[in-house]
Amino acid sequence: MSARQLVLRQRAELLNALCCGGSSEGLESVLDLLLSWGMLFWEDYQNVLVPCRGLCANTRVLLDLVYTKGDETCRLLLAAFKQVLPEAQRAGLSFGNCRTADLENTRDDTRELHGTAIQTLQTDRPDLVRRLRDHIEGALEVLLHTGSFTPSDCNEVQLPVYTPSQQARHLLDQVRSKGEPAAKVLLQYFQQTEDHPSPSNQEAPPKECLSYQKKLRSTVSAQSHFLGTYGGTSSLSLEDIYTEGQLELAQGDSEAQPQTGALGLEDVVGLVGTLNQEADTVLVSGEAGSGKSTLLQRLHLLWARGAALHDFFLLFSFSCRRLSSEQRELSLRELLFLHCCWPDGDQDRIFQFILDHPHLILFTFDGLDELMQSFSDSEQRHCCPTQCAPVPTLLFNLLQGSLMKGVRKVVTSRPEAVGPTLKRYLRKEVLLKGFSPGGIDCFVRKYHRDPTVATRVLECLRSNTALLGLCHIPVFCWIVSKCYKELLGCGEGEGSPQTITDVYLMILQHFFQRRASQRNTMGIGWVQEHQDTALHLGQLAMEGLGASCYIFTGTELQKCGVTEEDICMGFLIRSKDLSSSTNCKHYEFLHITMQCFFAALYIVLNNNSDRSTIPKLFQLQDRQQQPGFHRVCLGHCLTQQEGALKEANKAAETPNLQITATFVSGLLAQRHRSLLLLSCPGPTLDRKSKQVVTCLSKGIQKHFKSIPRPVEGEKKSMHAMPGFVWLIKCIHEMQDSRIARDTMAKLEVEHLKLTYCNIGPGECTALAYVLQHLRNPVGLQLDYNYVGDVGVEQLLPCLHVCHSVYLRHNNISDEGIRKLIEKGIQCERFQKIALFNNKLTDACTECFAHLLKMKQNFLSLRLGNNNITAAGAGQLAEGLRFNRSLQFLGLWGNKIGDKGAEAIANALKDSQTLVWLRLTKNCITRTGVECLILALESNTSVKAVWYVNIML
Repeated sequence: MSARQLVLRQRAELLNALCCGGSSEGLESVLDLLLSWGMLFWEDYQNVLVPCRGLCANTRVLLDLVYTKGDETCRLLLAAFKQVLPEAQRAGLSFGNCRTADLENTRDDTRELHGTAIQTLQTDRPDLVRRLRDHIEGALEVLLHTGSFTPSDCNEVQLPVYTPSQQARHLLDQVRSKGEPAAKVLLQYFQQTEDHPSPSNQEAPPKECLSYQKKLRSTVSAQSHFLGTYGGTSSLSLEDIYTEGQLELAQGDSEAQPQTGALGLEDVVGLVGTLNQEADTVLVSGEAGSGKSTLLQRLHLLWARGAALHDFFLLFSFSCRRLSSEQRELSLRELLFLHCCWPDGDQDRIFQFILDHPHLILFTFDGLDELMQSFSDSEQRHCCPTQCAPVPTLLFNLLQGSLMKGVRKVVTSRPEAVGPTLKRYLRKEVLLKGFSPGGIDCFVRKYHRDPTVATRVLECLRSNTALLGLCHIPVFCWIVSKCYKELLGCGEGEGSPQTITDVYLMILQHFFQRRASQRNTMGIGWVQEHQDTALHLGQLAMEGLGASCYIFTGTELQKCGVTEEDICMGFLIRSKDLSSSTNCKHYEFLHITMQCFFAALYIVLNNNSDRSTIPKLFQLQDRQQQPGFHRVCLGHCLTQQEGALKEANKAAETPNLQITATFVSGLLAQRHRSLLLLSCPGPTLDRKSKQVVTCLSKGIQKHFKSIPRPVEGEKKSMHAMPGFVWLIKCIHEMQDSRIARDTMAKLEVEHLKLTYCNIGPGECTALAYVLQHLRNPVGLQLDYNYVGDVGVEQLLPCLHVCHSVYLRHNNISDEGIRKLIEKGIQCERFQKIALFNNKLTDACTECFAHLLKMKQNFLSLRLGNNNITAAGAGQLAEGLRFNRSLQFLGLWGNKIGDKGAEAIANALKDSQTLVWLRLTKNCITRTGVECLILALESNTSVKAVWYVNIML
């Protein structure tokens, strides 16, 4: 089939691929490539990318234009789509047979034909956009200094509504309009600001270093080839299973921050989002199971194959879990060569090359939260690379820059483990937020090569939105994929997994079933049948958590009664790095959450555990605040320890024990009583369940008592902390509506604030389960989380008790809003919504118009910094014309233009309630402003209107 036929046949899919996210970044990137390959003229580009026209309309114009240009242009369009679209969106599309080499030849041919500076800007446009987006201010300063730009030109480029990439494109467009001299100034600026020349542009490294690089690449490639975390013994190829997670810059709490496109892997170590130019350390933070280790492993593999990170000549990877086991004092040289790769040649010369070229070196440290010693500013300063010191001292001085300044370091950790002391030394922080809905689809289809099985699993997930919400965490998605037979066999309704505990019981059953002699005969007593294994592994897990120990020797296994048969169950895997460097085998659990689950099993199933075990487990946050609080173990280890492990790494310890407490809550739920009753006496289960309920009630009440009295004239509000969210999740795990109702009975606030609390779809499920029992309506503020469309759907059960919902910066698209509005129309109390900086387009405005028509008590609609155009503004105006209650309308930072402003103005003539209107940064010119002014002359209700930043 010809490329032209492919474009025609896949037109709807191609249109959806560029428009589904609401961002124009994809379309603009495709246009960049087509310009650079000479397939589009500058006039074509301008005709396609009309600012005040909708994204879908612009994309359709591009598809029409390319189709008329013939087969070759269509072939390159498909190649551009293949380069631009993320992995999950490429599934199901056919791109023909265009090879990368052909594209490079096309660009080289175009470059040979064009010799002027302006033509160079066009042929190198994709690369220039990428390089320029982190140097906008520097480039503008040079252009302003040379007289090529005026201050007005600079302001136009730096409009806050533009993303960094859009600013770069506008700068290039402005330079083109200024002529050849300005283009030469910009190209000269690029030549002068090359960050660090790659080894190919410098004197060639010594042959010993080249040989060492080859050996290091081979070592890193071997270590990264198979999935190294929860893949376990199944030998999952990283290349076959890796699925991109959602990456986002951590900063950005002001409304002036523009929307940014999705970050790529190389952006983690790139310049995008840099806050501290003097620092070298990049933090990748994410919850347990979000894919941090796998992300690093993917980066390692790409570097080893020469497919990415070309600026780094050597890459050294470290596991903080393994570094915690290092008792010797080491020098930096010994740390690199002993823990990463031993050189075959001249060690002195190789190490000297590392010292002389720090900008060519990359260090990665996985799992800072698993380090047994917490980061402190009082740590001994160490700056000599040849002097020996304890490994934590070396690590901390590397991260803060006292040692090996200039070497880029990437560290992964859970958010709670990184305090303000370390954050002062960060170059930037990147948040890893798990899978998008498309990522879940992609992972499941990669895991199951049989399309029929993959489709059935996905259909099961879509019918169980609570489970779908959990699958945004990759480790849960893996469990669901691995246990697909158990999942498909449990049907729908109450029998299907609803909680995290349900998911882990499913993987427990899967592994036990796999080792059972008669696979299909496991009945209700399967836990009792394998109780010894559960207790052995549970004791090992529990003692490990108490000592922040995640790697175990054979002696430690033997002490807990772990047998070879227990090991063969598959929950423990060999720690190969340590096992190969010592004479004894070392083991670790498949994943840290699996260790927490077995510790919880031990607490529940062990009939001899101390009665104070559960209360102490839930009081860990109180204990942390006590000075001199020492490390605790669970069960019989819940006492102060002696010796070197006395001082706790509190920040790292608490999240794991909170996960354990969550599992304890879930295991003691009434729905699992029959499963555990054969393994633990009923009175014991009842006692432990009552203890959990009491702890949860006390914990929640403590939060309620901390609510300050409201300032006169303001609403009584509660700013919940992450610990509150944890307690809510524990209540949800118990799946007892009575507990949820009793818990919420004493909450008397008008506003519940949960901003920056790492609220994802799973947390939304728990919140809705509990908050639906509130007695009085509340304003629910969930700004700056990662709720997404699935999370919005999970919140619907509690929407009837919300008079206001705030979901700013939550990656929500039109589909999520459609479901929210459908439910909101039915909720009498629902009166306000704020959706600043999401992924909304004109497609959602029809829903909002319907809402305004149907709800004559709706007060506030804020949709700033989205992708709404004149068409969407027209829909909103239609709803506003029939509404008799709306007081606040915010459309800041969209693209409604003069036509949209005119539509809003016409609706204002009929409005008698609107008092506040914000339309700044909307491509509105004097024409649109005049329409608004004319409308306001006949409107007596509006008191405040913002329409500055007009385009005169």
